[in-house]
Amino acid sequence: METANHNSLAAAVLRLLRPLVRILLRNGVSCGAFAELAKWVYVDVADKEFRVSGRKQSVSRVSVLTGLTRKDVARLQAIASPDDAAEVQRHNRAARVISGWVRDTRFMDTAGNPADLPVEGEPASFSQLVKHYSGDIPVRAVLDELLRVGTVERTESGTIRLVQHSYVPRTGETGKLHILGTDVADLIASIDHNLQHADTNPYFQRKVMYDNLPEEIIPRLRKLTEAQGQALLEELDRFLSQHDRDSNPNSEGTGRKRAGVGIYYFEDDTSSE
Repeated sequence: METANHNSLAAAVLRLLRPLVRILLRNGVSCGAFAELAKWVYVDVADKEFRVSGRKQSVSRVSVLTGLTRKDVARLQAIASPDDAAEVQRHNRAARVISGWVRDTRFMDTAGNPADLPVEGEPASFSQLVKHYSGDIPVRAVLDELLRVGTVERTESGTIRLVQHSYVPRTGETGKLHILGTDVADLIASIDHNLQHADTNPYFQRKVMYDNLPEEIIPRLRKLTEAQGQALLEELDRFLSQHDRDSNPNSEGTGRKRAGVGIYYFEDDTSSE
């Protein structure tokens, strides 16, 4: 059974690494550089998540867990993690602004859609939207970011129009690579949870897929996915915003949890298989 599990795990790792390696090669990351990143993560996870209760984690134990030498472990522990905190903050600020624009009736038109907003003014303007949903961040900084990634546009009359109902950068590799790090990590973490808690507390994890589809139905499938997927996410956003303490300071309850739902579309050509 152990050999079978290792074979299945090795096959799974090869499948998930293939698209990742394509991204790494396109961005000039060599095999050696990737290996160093992998070693750093091995050491960090072993150090923080595989400790013996009541005992201080030692370099020797991390060495045994990871298969790395003690010299390598000590060297890697002295290296700080690459920091994308600025990108995380930028992403979170922009996402909150878009979310408020989509669900807050103060910033909607008479049909219930996100309204074109003047940059300044009261009660409904882009400045007021940013003030409500992005704190004390300068309005110009938020606007420049949303314009840069193609989420909003200026109309001929000078108002700001929402082009995308979610913050998904269409330009700028840095923002897209940040999404790679967060979304894929969340999916793998959910799968890991379900591997460990399949019978007690599994997370919802489903997909639908067929492998003999005609090309002509693909555009319809994309439109259907975008429409229904976006509708579901906006419904979940309305529910979550009622209970999120940043959006609703009066929300009651204990503890602090991070939770959400992700939807993704995939497609490839199987005609050559």
